Amino acid sequence: MRGRRVRLGRWTTPVAVHLMLGLAALAVAVPLLWAVKSSLGTNAELQATPVQWLPTSLHFENYTEGLVAQPFSTYFLNSFIVAVAVTITTVVASALAGYGFAKFSFPGRSLLFAIVIVSLMIPFQAIMIPLFIQVRSYGWLDSLVGLIIPGAVSGFGVFLMRQFMRGIPDALCEAARIDGASEFQVFWRVVLPLARSSLAALAALTFLASWNNFLWPLIVVQSTRTMTVPLGLAQFQGTDLTNYVEIIAVSLVAAIPVVALYVVMQRQIITSFATSGVKG
Repeated sequence: MRGRRVRLGRWTTPVAVHLMLGLAALAVAVPLLWAVKSSLGTNAELQATPVQWLPTSLHFENYTEGLVAQPFSTYFLNSFIVAVAVTITTVVASALAGYGFAKFSFPGRSLLFAIVIVSLMIPFQAIMIPLFIQVRSYGWLDSLVGLIIPGAVSGFGVFLMRQFMRGIPDALCEAARIDGASEFQVFWRVVLPLARSSLAALAALTFLASWNNFLWPLIVVQSTRTMTVPLGLAQFQGTDLTNYVEIIAVSLVAAIPVVALYVVMQRQIITSFATSGVKG
């Protein structure tokens, strides 16, 4: 009897786990499938009651008409430039600062790291007005520079890299120094290769956040030539009529880069968060 219960437990546990995972996947997939269906339908079908889960006909023109309704080629290019620039600067700054906090002892290190932690707790809405005044004083309004520089450093990135690099044995760095490596060579040839999973995760998360950023571009951008994709999507809203199906269609197109990036780098992201933060 006991052996039968053990065998039954071994069989039912995986089934229960897979059932829960299936329900979670379904909860995520249903809104996505609804968005795809809506992008191929009409506004009347979208607003119909009860909900129509299957379109009566497929309107692929929603994608083409939506993309040409606004200069989305410019918006996509601006978003790509800003996201790539912010990602590169954030990864470089976070890696350098994280290495310094993790492997060096200097006066004020604990205080400076405490300031980094505190910065994570301050909502952006609390600093956006002073940041806007500062950007305006530099003459960066309505420019890509004004979108890039404020996001060039990330407190979360510094924290993530510091936590990971604390787990790298000091003996490896000391061995490299004994072999005659300079401090930069230790950082470049020893530390960075071991931290590539965390770097990849930070790059993916930073790109995603920058690509989807709406509030700060809304404050800084003042003309079409510097608009990003989220601002371009907001232009669809009219005073009398809003073409929701075109908004959904273009939104799905805009999501392709970040979805592809996450699919490619999902292993690095999971590995990074599984191994970071083990040491305090």
